[in-house]
Amino acid sequence: MPKRLLMGNEAFAWAALTAGVRVVAGYPGTPSSELIETVARLHRDGIARGVHVEWSTNEKAALELLAGAAYTGARTLFTCKQVGLNVASDALMSLNYVGVKGGMVLYVADDPGPISSQTEQDTRRFASFAKVPVLDPSTPEQGFAMMRWAFELSERYQTPVIVRPTTRICHSSTFFDVPDHTDARPVPDEGFVKDKRWVIFPRRSYQAHGEINDRLPHIADDMAQSDFNPIATVGTAPHLGIVCGGVSTAYAREALRLIKQRCSDAGCGLPSYRFIQVGTTYPFPQQAIEPALDGIDEVIVFEELDHVIEDELQRLCGCTHASYNVHGRLDRTTRDRGENSVDDCLQRLVSFLGLPGNFATLQSAADDVSGQLHDVHAPMRPPVLCSGCPHRGSFYAVKQALKKQPAVLCGDIGCYTLGNAMPLDAVDTCLCMGAGITIAQGISVADPGKKALAFIGDSTFFASGITGVVNAVYNQHDITIVILDNSTTAMTGLQPHPGTGQTLMGPHSDPISIEQMLNAAGVTCITHANPHFLEESVHAATEAISYKGPSAIIFKAPCMQLVRPEQPARVDTERCTGCFRCIERMGCPALAKDDAGTHARVDATLCAGCGLCADVCPFDAIDAPVRDTGRTPFDGMRKGK
Repeated sequence: MPKRLLMGNEAFAWAALTAGVRVVAGYPGTPSSELIETVARLHRDGIARGVHVEWSTNEKAALELLAGAAYTGARTLFTCKQVGLNVASDALMSLNYVGVKGGMVLYVADDPGPISSQTEQDTRRFASFAKVPVLDPSTPEQGFAMMRWAFELSERYQTPVIVRPTTRICHSSTFFDVPDHTDARPVPDEGFVKDKRWVIFPRRSYQAHGEINDRLPHIADDMAQSDFNPIATVGTAPHLGIVCGGVSTAYAREALRLIKQRCSDAGCGLPSYRFIQVGTTYPFPQQAIEPALDGIDEVIVFEELDHVIEDELQRLCGCTHASYNVHGRLDRTTRDRGENSVDDCLQRLVSFLGLPGNFATLQSAADDVSGQLHDVHAPMRPPVLCSGCPHRGSFYAVKQALKKQPAVLCGDIGCYTLGNAMPLDAVDTCLCMGAGITIAQGISVADPGKKALAFIGDSTFFASGITGVVNAVYNQHDITIVILDNSTTAMTGLQPHPGTGQTLMGPHSDPISIEQMLNAAGVTCITHANPHFLEESVHAATEAISYKGPSAIIFKAPCMQLVRPEQPARVDTERCTGCFRCIERMGCPALAKDDAGTHARVDATLCAGCGLCADVCPFDAIDAPVRDTGRTPFDGMRKGK
């Protein structure tokens, strides 16, 4: 088989395909998105045969679709990020009671940091809550093996199984042997077979709950006998135990390698210890872990994000009347939030192993170059909306339309959350996907003296905004819904959505109209504008905001990542007075002061040529060539197909 360099998410896709997965569905969310995109690309190239792959409207829709496919005996794969599992949880909690026929794996990527998420939610907790097995890979290679085994485990016990990588596993790369092509495992000849277990009634749920409780110890035994909980003893008669989960296993191993080298360089001995990885977190593999802790007095636990393994070891210690002490996140022996790292593990292991205090800072000949660069600090670069981003004009126009009217601007999840930064300062709340519309309703009821507006992107509108719109119309809440339609799911990598009509299986369906959806829900005041044109945008916003009752503005212009930039804007220094209104009100990264600090200047390498700054300038000192052509900015300039 050819050897290929694959990102972790790509490798997980190959693992599922080689396991015979037939239906793959999910909703985009960093750090999980590349898995489905890999399956779609391999299907398009004729490598992944017989597989159906789709971006579903949201995570709940994806999991329910896959449940139906799994009832027929097909192997199915669900993907999302950790907060996406919240959306799918209604289906998941019942699905474990109902069970599956074909193997079903839920690939749920957690995001320590968090790097691109609202929370540091730990999916391992969700697994125990739902009583669903969870596997926690330490490397992409281990994750590849876990993914294949998860399908077998799922079919053996007719239960969904979660594979839970974290950001560093999803986005690290290594080499894998992969075949020239894969074939989906065929659905059994009988397909879907009528069975009372597919219909969840209270009496059946009671019986199913007992079946779940009965099978969990057997699953734990299978996990204990797997290769995913390796144990290694260093030295003789160790009294110290190092227990790790997920990518922290790799960090701790590298830290121990450095410590060993430094011990060698210093001519001192390395204390004995036992190293344990818990790769099958729930149900806990007690049969494998309990004997590994025999003779151990002190245990340190490295894991992300919550103290899941730590809790299990505390419970095991009590149940077996053992005498070891467990240290970790609860007593702050290890980090209580965020990502672990090699350097952090090294510092804590030096203390745990009883080595001299300066041991962690000693340089070793075996240290890699990164260890010599600790004093190099990159400047802070806060995230900002891109040059030419249509959301900038939308936010600015709404604030111009409001003038001094008291208002609350409710945001949502997407690139446009960056509208909270200065100078736009246009996002006052942000909770979760789709919540902006309903939060605005609550504010309008409790604080009617302020106008409540809700900003939501086109992809989020389809994923979770429609219910809020219906509620606003049904209860006649006085809010204005501002839809930022940039024709893509920009924040997670430009994935399509129902409003684009593009699907991963190839055919192009008719795009679903946001305006028609609003009309169908009963919104009667709907205005439109291209946010790159300030006057028409302010007019559209003013009309919608002044309407009593639920209203909507649709700001439509493509994400600048989808289009070729226009010719950059130009500043006429003779007209420019140095008021810097263009810079101070817009916050566009392509605008700055010149070296003398007397005039505005345009960075031609950053400018997308949208021309919005020309509308903002009160002295006509900025010229945008795109306006001279009579075209709307970015018209007919889409890249690719």
